[in-house]
Amino acid sequence: MKGVYGILKGKFLVSDDSFKNWRIIIFISVLAIIMIASSHSADQKVYEIARLTNEVKELRSAFVDKRGKLMQLKKESFVEAEMKKKGIGISLNPPTKIIVKSQQE
Repeated sequence: MKGVYGILKGKFLVSDDSFKNWRIIIFISVLAIIMIASSHSADQKVYEIARLTNEVKELRSAFVDKRGKLMQLKKESFVEAEMKKKGIGISLNPPTKIIVKSQQE
């Protein structure tokens, strides 16, 4: 009981050999501060990872949406319908290849 009462009063901090105790207390305090800082750093990294994961999901969704629209725009039937709106129809004659001979021959 006497030892617990001495600790509660803080006699171990003001006694003649208290320098040893202060060194240990300061060392433990520094370790606790380092541990708290490390924990905060880890939490910030977890939040950053979660934010970036959500951003990747949004960008992937936008990519899939735009790719689907591009596929629709590239379809021959869509191009044909858009050209009909502008008054341009499909040619009945197939295209012919034009060969240009150089004049140096």
